[in-house]
Amino acid sequence: MIMADAAPDLDRFLHAIADPTRRRILHALKEKGGNSIGKETGLCAGDIEERVKLSQPTVSHHMRILEKANVVEAKREGHWRWYRRNEKLIAEMMRELKIEL
Repeated sequence: MIMADAAPDLDRFLHAIADPTRRRILHALKEKGGNSIGKETGLCAGDIEERVKLSQPTVSHHMRILEKANVVEAKREGHWRWYRRNEKLIAEMMRELKIEL
């Protein structure tokens, strides 16, 4: 059985990945390279907008949800905000889900 304190994290995680648009964003973040300045990992909001064909406000909305659930990590570099998947948390939540089900 899942520990009581892990359940809210799992609920938040499942809510964050339940939306097909957010799963498309996570898939885009999984790809290596291909961002606007040649970094190996991570995408800025503009890169995400281009890849998933969404407007900036829509991307911002979805990124807030993913970031609040800790599914993505954000780092500010100059004027840009770079996003990458939190692979450690994703793996942990997958283990918790297997235990729960």
